[in-house]
Amino acid sequence: MNDNLIWVIIGMGLVTYIPRMLPLVMFHTNNLHPRVQGILKNVPFAILGALIFPGVLTINPDSVLYGVIGAAAAFIAAWLNLNVIIVVLASILVLYGYTFL
Repeated sequence: MNDNLIWVIIGMGLVTYIPRMLPLVMFHTNNLHPRVQGILKNVPFAILGALIFPGVLTINPDSVLYGVIGAAAAFIAAWLNLNVIIVVLASILVLYGYTFL
């Protein structure tokens, strides 16, 4: 193994470790402003939406409607505060029924 490869591995380790370590060091106390806490609580939902939305539109290249119907079924089930498993199953069942139309 040459020296450059070792430095690359060490650099990748640091780049992976530092973003995970910084929040623990910087926010080890719970003295965050309530507005900042509210923003941080909503970040996972925003990221999840950004990851899922493109997949909804590209799930079936022939028909965008297929993904929109599945997403609408999941949205309605989630709006009713159902369990996550029920939300997923509702979307699957609606799309299964849609394939027979």
